[in-house]
Amino acid sequence: MSAVEHRPVAAGLDARGAVRAPRDRVPAAPVAEARVDLGAVADNVGLVARSTDAGVMAVVKADGFGHGGVRTARAAVAGGAGWLGVTSGAEALELRAAGVTAPILCWLTAPTQDFRAVIAADVDVAVSTVPHLRSVAEDAARLSTRAVVQLEADTGLSRNGARPGDWCELVAAARRLERRGLVRVRGIWSHLAHADRPSHPGVDEQRRLFDELVGQARAGGLDPELLHLANSAAALGHPGTHYDLVRAGLAVYGVEPVAGRVFGLRPAMTLCARLINAKRVPAGTGVSYGHRYTTAAAGALGLVPLGYADGVPRAASGSAEVWVGGARRPVAGLVCMDQFVVDLGGGGAATGDEVVLFGPGDRGEPTVLDWARWARTNPHEVLTGIGGRVPRRYPRAAGAPRG
Repeated sequence: MSAVEHRPVAAGLDARGAVRAPRDRVPAAPVAEARVDLGAVADNVGLVARSTDAGVMAVVKADGFGHGGVRTARAAVAGGAGWLGVTSGAEALELRAAGVTAPILCWLTAPTQDFRAVIAADVDVAVSTVPHLRSVAEDAARLSTRAVVQLEADTGLSRNGARPGDWCELVAAARRLERRGLVRVRGIWSHLAHADRPSHPGVDEQRRLFDELVGQARAGGLDPELLHLANSAAALGHPGTHYDLVRAGLAVYGVEPVAGRVFGLRPAMTLCARLINAKRVPAGTGVSYGHRYTTAAAGALGLVPLGYADGVPRAASGSAEVWVGGARRPVAGLVCMDQFVVDLGGGGAATGDEVVLFGPGDRGEPTVLDWARWARTNPHEVLTGIGGRVPRRYPRAAGAPRG
């Protein structure tokens, strides 16, 4: 053998001094991921379906509330959803391109956009104004076909939708375009402002106005086959608002939509990471920018590679907790763009240990509702804020549809 072959080799280096991986090294676990239980999505849709005689529209906008639009759409259909709801035409076309064939409604479009691809993909378009309706009809004429629309009424949310004073004009325009064979009005719908407050009188007020506007539409010659008003909270708590469809958004993802009430939904997402550093520190150690947090006793700090760029709410700094080492531990100091620190106390956590930011709560870990409370926001914002740097993983749960 040559002298080179006899030369001792430093651990982790080859004979020339270049870095090499140990023979027994295995692929590392991801430092952060969002695990999505598609079986829970399907079960949650099934629970909503059993709570009503109406059909269920699963709202999969915003990439399925951050869970993955295509995968959650498939799971929702497997769980009993007869319709899918999205915000934009682009979201609808993404589902169609993935082979999703269920009926789809998109409800936030501009009158100036090109509707031809959406019409050709057999997607219903929600319209709120006469110019909007005419634009859809013009694109249908270009395709020598008929667009299917659903008229949105503003019954009190004061967001999108035609106000009562403009409703008859919209109805008349829709009827004229139906006679010309350019549109078909499949549905009439609106959105509730107070459904998450069971005793609020606004729910019944909106329902009565909705009934009045539907009556005006029918008197004007329209014959809608679908009426829908209820969101998740109303789908589970206000049977009088159910009509032909209920639109389940937050409930699909397992978040209870009415404070203080438990309907049996199961959260579908678990956001977790692994400690990438752990260090012992003395009492009185300041942590993160501005030292807004100081350790009360000697112990350990752990570094979590998720930050507000990934959707961890900076506003939750000073209040939030995570689950690590079998217990809840406080987030120490400000959440930074890419990372935050957790005070491990005297626990034995070490680099590589799992940290659960939120999950179903089975083990005592925080839930997305906890994070919403700490950040003084709603769970919708927390879920949809989980950024694209966080990979989604879909463990194959029993009964879950294949993604």
